[in-house]
Amino acid sequence: MAKEFGRNQRMGEVLQRELAVILQQEVKDPRLDMITVSDVDVSSDLSYAKVYVTIFNAKGEDRIAENIKVLNKMSGFLRSLLGKRIKARTVPQLKFIYDNTIIEGNRLAKIIDEAAAVLPPETNSESDPDEQQ
Repeated sequence: MAKEFGRNQRMGEVLQRELAVILQQEVKDPRLDMITVSDVDVSSDLSYAKVYVTIFNAKGEDRIAENIKVLNKMSGFLRSLLGKRIKARTVPQLKFIYDNTIIEGNRLAKIIDEAAAVLPPETNSESDPDEQQ
């Protein structure tokens, strides 16, 4: 039976938790908007980590790109803070990537709502169990 959680998955969870705290409490860069860490994907040899972040209050794609650029520039500093917080032989190199799943989810929900508004209401009484009794 294979392991449910490998080393890289456990390391990803630790990095996600610690980076979220560091970004929220210790980084005071005025160029950064409100950032949350949505996922961390660690390579099999634990030397690289892709950090997926969601950026709130960013107005436009230029602002989002600027936030990602700032995070990638400060990745060495964040890596050193992580090294002080976690017990690991090496701390992976960090690469920050924008995660647009929330925006895509909102866009799809809007499309579904628009499609539901166009469809006629259901007239079949068999679909509602309360009307049958």
